[in-house]
Amino acid sequence: MAEVVLKELCKSYGRTKALVDMNMTIPNGSFVVLLGPTGAGKTTTLRLISGLDKLDSGEISIDDRVVTNETPAQRDVAMVFQQYSLYPHLTVKNNLAFPLRSPILKTSKEDIERKVAEVAEKLHISSKLDNRATELSGGEMQRVSIGRALVRDPAIFLMDEPLSSLDARLRADLRIELKRIHSELGATLLYVTHDQIEAMTMATHVGVLQEGRLVQFGTPREIYEDPDSIYVASRLGLPRINILPADLFGSGSASAATIGLRPEHVEYGVGQEASVKRVEHLGDQTRLHLDLQGHNITVLSPAGNPYAAGTTVKIQPVNPLWFDHSGNRIVGSNS
Repeated sequence: MAEVVLKELCKSYGRTKALVDMNMTIPNGSFVVLLGPTGAGKTTTLRLISGLDKLDSGEISIDDRVVTNETPAQRDVAMVFQQYSLYPHLTVKNNLAFPLRSPILKTSKEDIERKVAEVAEKLHISSKLDNRATELSGGEMQRVSIGRALVRDPAIFLMDEPLSSLDARLRADLRIELKRIHSELGATLLYVTHDQIEAMTMATHVGVLQEGRLVQFGTPREIYEDPDSIYVASRLGLPRINILPADLFGSGSASAATIGLRPEHVEYGVGQEASVKRVEHLGDQTRLHLDLQGHNITVLSPAGNPYAAGTTVKIQPVNPLWFDHSGNRIVGSNS
């Protein structure tokens, strides 16, 4: 376990600025998720911390030790990639043991056997230790890939969208597994994804990246309930936040250009009339797709859903978010 501190990190690839003046502290024992679209700088951040790429400027510290000029092997980090990166001719056991056989680690044969067995049990792949990697399912291969990092017991785990190539059910299962493993190990973990569900369900902290800049850092609840901008507000929440003209529901904040309305922040039976265009029944919730003066709005229906497509419903905002013409949050303007 270790605290990782990033100071003024900058990285460009040709004319493209991949990372601009990034400052971030990854607390000891935390599960930090970097969230943002493709090109936001998420993977670049991981590669700089791991030493796979070289900084243009800035400083990286791991456990109070400046590692900016150290090689990847010297930094004591373990990285899990999106692709499984297994040795197909080796068994699961030997794939897991491979990192421990590095001359740098000098791990004894007895410790290798013990660590491989412990990690295999944590990941529920003990019965697959004698199988070759080519005999595994996609979910099992990713478990082995994660296991190759876990056996190392590094200062920090770096994970680059490790679940993105799996189907929905496997992703859900492994999200639970990763959170459980993090809780058991008390490890420091930096995880990259564009999937907001992974960020909300696994992270202790979320860092939102926009065009190479860290635009907000906080707990998932803080990011969701108190976003600094429309961009940040749109990163978390499913269905996505509705961004509408500020005067759509009457007078609001005088300096606001837009109002942000979460689907659950609606009061029914009062306010503006909207027509129900479509109803989505999703089991645990029902969504209404509304038209209000030509604006599409997605909201969560009240229990029992008394509304059907083609009917009219009155709605008004509850705890909306207000944003100025630049998309920045107007703090203290909730109403």
